[in-house]
Amino acid sequence: MSPDTNTVTAYAAMSATEPLTKTTITRRGVGAHDVRFDIHFAGICHSDIHTVRAEWGQPRYPVVPGHEIAGVVTEIGSAVTKFAVGDRVGVGCFVDSCRECKNCRAGVEQYCTGGGMIGTYNGVGKDGQPTQGGYSGSIVVDENYVLTIPAAIPLDAAAPLLCAGITTYSPLRHFNVGPGTRLGVIGLGGLGHMAVKIGAAMGAEVTVLSQSLKKMEDGLRLGAKAYHATSDRDTFKTLRNSFDVILNTVSADLDLRRFLGLLDLDGVFVELGVPSNPMVVPAFSIIGMRRTLTGSNIGGIAETQEMLDFCAEHGIASEVEVIEPDYINEAYERVVASDVRYRFVIDTSSLR
Repeated sequence: MSPDTNTVTAYAAMSATEPLTKTTITRRGVGAHDVRFDIHFAGICHSDIHTVRAEWGQPRYPVVPGHEIAGVVTEIGSAVTKFAVGDRVGVGCFVDSCRECKNCRAGVEQYCTGGGMIGTYNGVGKDGQPTQGGYSGSIVVDENYVLTIPAAIPLDAAAPLLCAGITTYSPLRHFNVGPGTRLGVIGLGGLGHMAVKIGAAMGAEVTVLSQSLKKMEDGLRLGAKAYHATSDRDTFKTLRNSFDVILNTVSADLDLRRFLGLLDLDGVFVELGVPSNPMVVPAFSIIGMRRTLTGSNIGGIAETQEMLDFCAEHGIASEVEVIEPDYINEAYERVVASDVRYRFVIDTSSLR
């Protein structure tokens, strides 16, 4: 059994306006059901930026972000049965939940109603201590919230699957996307490029709907059959009633009337982004063709493992740009400017 705590090097935000800086944090000791693993790679999600800059409410500073975490097990608790030292593992957006509500028992812990899921960072664990994320050298997590990363997926490219991958996989699976499904993907960023890859692997006919055509070559390479610019108003005439499912992966304030008009009868528009303003939904845009406007939030533990296994089977991984920790603040600015193809991943070896 480990000591009660251990000290770990990390990068943290101390306020909404200061750059992230190198610091140390304390991790709990390894309990009976805990897994400790060295973090090898941590993805940078736009949610990290929203959180540390207090754009989604006041966080608990200091905040160590990072919920796309991949590494190798270094220690297990006495009662752990799912993992062994040396295993390749990951942790996504949450590290615990109540485990007792109907949603937790159904395997959709991300919708926990017994106090809500406990975020990997900027949350409060059951021990009353703040949770801290993956921009760090190691982490301790209950085995029930740790994922196995298949050998077929490189650890750096696996890390973003723990958020970007599952965030797109879950609604695709839930709405039965498969052969014959006409799938539209709004945006070709961190989430969008995964939606294209996964949707194509499921057999859907994928079309990217992007502000411009500058990423068209990439979109087609990743598996899309078509690529259209939404800045061209003719796109909305050409593609009217063309899709069964649309995933919106961007957080921009969209003209929903135009985008909902792209759905066919009983089509589904799934909101994954979080726009800064309330969404305006013209009633006739959903009444006319019995369309559905819905949302989706990551995925449960079992479904996340299913996603990882699916990606391994189909040769799917994130397209990443690996960086050193001292580049995090520059990377944040590039994410905000949409200047990354398609996910920054921090090599955390210098923090171990």
